[in-house]
Amino acid sequence: MAVRLYQFAISHFCEKSRWALEYKGIQYQPVYLLPGSHIKTIKALAGTSSVPVLEHDQEVVQGSEQITDYLDRTFPDNPLTPENEDERAQALAWERRLDEEAGPAVRCYCYHHLLQRPKVVTPLLTAQTPFYNRYLVRLAFSRIDEVMRNWMKINEKTAAQSMETMTAVLQDLAEAYQSGPYLVGDRFSRADLTAAALFAPLFQPAGYPVPWPKPERLPQAMQQWLESQQSALAPLIAQYERHR
Repeated sequence: MAVRLYQFAISHFCEKSRWALEYKGIQYQPVYLLPGSHIKTIKALAGTSSVPVLEHDQEVVQGSEQITDYLDRTFPDNPLTPENEDERAQALAWERRLDEEAGPAVRCYCYHHLLQRPKVVTPLLTAQTPFYNRYLVRLAFSRIDEVMRNWMKINEKTAAQSMETMTAVLQDLAEAYQSGPYLVGDRFSRADLTAAALFAPLFQPAGYPVPWPKPERLPQAMQQWLESQQSALAPLIAQYERHR
């Protein structure tokens, strides 16, 4: 049975799973969904509405960490999980911290600013879906803005807290990368993949399947903070250049 990945193009958690599949050389069918209208499809598959969801050989795997586990078990070539027990524990610890802290913080911070620019965020939300979704989102944007902010608890206060969280995590990553090109051991692992994928919306890598806005179209406050983080983001950009 074909491997299918149900996803949002813009989601950095979905980017984790896209990257894992492609790094391991696995052919798969991407199924791009529109946020909101995806709920019925994903609940029917997995019981809850979060993406990414992988479908393969009657197996349904939900969540980027669980998908990486499944891929390493089922397709052992180019492993992302270290074999050494200590290194494996370190890689998983990095991944869980990044999933729990960095992922939600990047999402909250970016959406807080980008939802203020409907013409910028609409192409990101609708990327890789039928063209008419762009018009539907534009027509319903005020309601979409309200629902997203309420659902993800996005506001001025949480965006400021998210910026502090991202700054702290990026500082810790930058310090870790001073010891070598990888977070764990001497090879690329799920820790590096997670760090780079979850922070990718901040440096807009080529190949990510969305039409990134030009930097000058971002809100000024966002531009200024991103400028201040360029040196901390550099090791993550390097992971894309080497391994994506």
